[in-house]
Amino acid sequence: MFKIGNIACASCATSIESVLLELNGVESVMVSVLQGQAAVKYIPELITAKAIKEAIEDAGFPVDELPEQEIAVCRLRIKGMACTSCSESVEHALSLVDGVKKAVVGLALEEAKVHFDPSITDFNHIVEAVEDAGFGADVINSGNDVNKVHLKLEGISSEEDINIIQSYLESVEGVNDVEMDLAENKVTVSYDPDLTGPRSLICCIEKAGQGSNFYHATLYCPPRQRETERQQEIWMYRNQFIWSCLFSIPVFIFAMVLPMLHPYGNWLDFKVQNMLTVGMLLRWIFCTPVQFIIGRRFYVGSYHALRRRSANMDVLVALGTNAAYFYSVYIVIKALTTDMFEGNDFFETSAMLISFILLGKYLEVVAKGKTSDALAKLTDLAPDTAHLIALDDEDNVISDMEISTQLIQRNDILKIVPGEKVPVDGIVVNGQSHVNESMITGEARPIAKKPGDKVIGGTVNENGCILVKATHVGSETALSQIVQLVEAAQLARAPVQKLADQISRFFVPTVVVVAFITWVAWFTLGELSIYPKHWLPKGMDGFELALQFAISVLVVACPCALGLATPTAVMVATGKGASLGVLIKGGNALEKAHKVKTIVFDKTGTLTVGKPVVVSAVLFSSFSMEEFCDMTTAAEANSEHPIAKAVVEYAKRLRQKFGPQTEQMTDIKEFEVHPGAGVSGKVGEKLVLVGNKRLMQDSNVPVGPEVENHISETENLARTCVLVAIDGKVAGAFAVTDPVKPEAGRVISFLHSMDISTIMMTGDNWATATAIAKEVGIKEVYAEKDPLGKAEKIKNLQMKGMTVAMVGDGINDSPALVAADVGMAIGAGTDVAIEAADIVLIKSNLEDVITALDLSRKTMSRIRLNYVWALGYNVLAMPVAAGILFPLDRIRIPPWLAGACMAASSVSVVCSSLLLQSYKKPLHVEDARDVSHNSNPK
Repeated sequence: MFKIGNIACASCATSIESVLLELNGVESVMVSVLQGQAAVKYIPELITAKAIKEAIEDAGFPVDELPEQEIAVCRLRIKGMACTSCSESVEHALSLVDGVKKAVVGLALEEAKVHFDPSITDFNHIVEAVEDAGFGADVINSGNDVNKVHLKLEGISSEEDINIIQSYLESVEGVNDVEMDLAENKVTVSYDPDLTGPRSLICCIEKAGQGSNFYHATLYCPPRQRETERQQEIWMYRNQFIWSCLFSIPVFIFAMVLPMLHPYGNWLDFKVQNMLTVGMLLRWIFCTPVQFIIGRRFYVGSYHALRRRSANMDVLVALGTNAAYFYSVYIVIKALTTDMFEGNDFFETSAMLISFILLGKYLEVVAKGKTSDALAKLTDLAPDTAHLIALDDEDNVISDMEISTQLIQRNDILKIVPGEKVPVDGIVVNGQSHVNESMITGEARPIAKKPGDKVIGGTVNENGCILVKATHVGSETALSQIVQLVEAAQLARAPVQKLADQISRFFVPTVVVVAFITWVAWFTLGELSIYPKHWLPKGMDGFELALQFAISVLVVACPCALGLATPTAVMVATGKGASLGVLIKGGNALEKAHKVKTIVFDKTGTLTVGKPVVVSAVLFSSFSMEEFCDMTTAAEANSEHPIAKAVVEYAKRLRQKFGPQTEQMTDIKEFEVHPGAGVSGKVGEKLVLVGNKRLMQDSNVPVGPEVENHISETENLARTCVLVAIDGKVAGAFAVTDPVKPEAGRVISFLHSMDISTIMMTGDNWATATAIAKEVGIKEVYAEKDPLGKAEKIKNLQMKGMTVAMVGDGINDSPALVAADVGMAIGAGTDVAIEAADIVLIKSNLEDVITALDLSRKTMSRIRLNYVWALGYNVLAMPVAAGILFPLDRIRIPPWLAGACMAASSVSVVCSSLLLQSYKKPLHVEDARDVSHNSNPK
């Protein structure tokens, strides 16, 4: 689809069609004169959307925009990335692929998320682009496989059987895609969980068998790719290090140890030919496999990096080890061909250097694996099996069978006995129990569950047997959503990462230049005899000393530590936050949260419990209580607001006291919601308004002195006054109270101790808002604000230079959550609020606001510490490696020790980030409900 300008008449449309139909690969063209659009059907192998767009423009018609095509998303596992320049190279390679809209690469997560137009490119082209850049790539998922089931087929004997099964599956309502694996006799089915499920698909396959053909399907669980590959990577580095040691240790012994142990090392000085000794020959033989076989990965990495016109750690290691190795080979050849030459080889430098770097990489991948421990624990929470039961019409159990959790379908009835985990999200339909939700929400106290209550998959049933109806299965469960959100957060790059990205661009070339200058400087100083000859280490000349300094500079510099400083800390922090019930959407949210100096709280459901209760009702007119209750119930029945629900519930109970309720509820016509004010509509022939004083004033309903006095008295008690007007006259009022959360006062006080100012913003009236604010300790209040008014006020605060966080729970808070620098959705409120928020607080506990801010501060502090270490290490180590301290007391860093230092810097940064796993909440509010139950009312 193209949007085209300047189409004046049918002849314009005809000329566009004729131009496009001449293009090779265009199958059909339809141009709409009225809509100014063109629909083009084309073959992507022969022509691209961009070429079609250019052809239209060449014909003299501007293409205003390329409308958003159907965008597909896929996640890739990237292999072989070592530092920031590697991740940037992958990102650049992906962005050059025609059809790729956006690509994000996470270094610590070793993943890429690619948004692309499936009509232009596909997975194969994307994987090829990564491989051409010199890295490995595997597709993890394709974004649209949110509900997929993998089945192993039995009874397959021919290709005809496969075709029969495929056609049967494709005919099932709700099946989106069927992928058959002929070699393995496996099938992967994408489906809509609202229409079908895994068990239905297995039954379908079994029904496809006719006569002698009998098909059977069983659930097949593909191995967890990430853990398998992580383990393989650890084993690879471990094995490479061990092999390297097998060759490097003899080289080290022959070069450093035996020559000092007379007479045991004398045999090494035996001359084989001219000045070539046994020791020199043995060192060469043992060093060569380390340099070219075990160290091959550094050559491959360097080749791909240089081909991309970039440079990474592999380039530095390859330069350093090659300089040492080939200089040593030169020494060997010189010794072999002359009988007067004396010189030292550096074979031990090359071999030991590679060994230490491999040890560092081994320790680094082990440590990096631990950064996602919290996420792994979350994914393991769901049980493997569940008890599926069938009920008859009278709710008696007629069958009970154990099935795999992956076979659960929506609306299944599941039995959960004491001590068992809840397999999926659902609603309790029978029984009562207490459920421990600490593993999901961090709430230590078991929550009472009765029929109608929701349960979360992965939580533990404590004491009673309950029957649960499955409502969310597969990737739709809260647990899956949390894991997906955290994975997305770990891929999102923090702005502070830009520092490392900028440094990495010129880091390696700078190091190479510094190393060359170091060599030239020391060699020149030696040749001009500026430093005394006794400075030279035994058996070494000026050229060799200069070369050793240059190699040390090359290998001591570590770009990896810089690249890992931010992503590893973000990974650990987001995982730890998730385990505490605080879901942080990436490094950007973390970085903004630590700057927050002002927090705006919504009132209802945030500072208060969010379950309003009507405490009294009063009449102001000649209307009977029965009519008053009936009119109110009819008007409020369609409203989703918590206060409306409380009013309806109270009005129904009150109505029953005054006589039998009418069986059929009166319908409301012309129903209208007035945001921040109330509702209105016609009940029968009467116009009914239910809402606050502002709604009455806007609707020209007079509010007399009696009503005004009642409103003031109610609001001074921190209650909300809901007025009901019938046919332009105030008929009565309800007094609604919403208790303040027990922990609210302590949380506000703690925030003030953190130098964070607090503001309350609500759509409620001024008197109630002021009373609530006074109770919790908030001094600044903005009341009677509609959703857009809240967002506007936040923008005003931001214009004063404040970094503002907004804490809210409902749909009406979403504009303010988006407008704020940091939006926090509390109590996993509505889906809209969660979507709009930067941080999702699963529980309704206000203490998690402090946890989110404190965790972000600790994380940013850790990132800064990582940068100080990584940058400080390079700034200090390079001058020492270049020999700045050598004139003082002959202090120098030999190349093998420089390699060990480089490896240690990366490991230390990852270990520093891992310390965030020991994070503890700064504020633990005791469950004040126990206190309130046991205390006497004041």
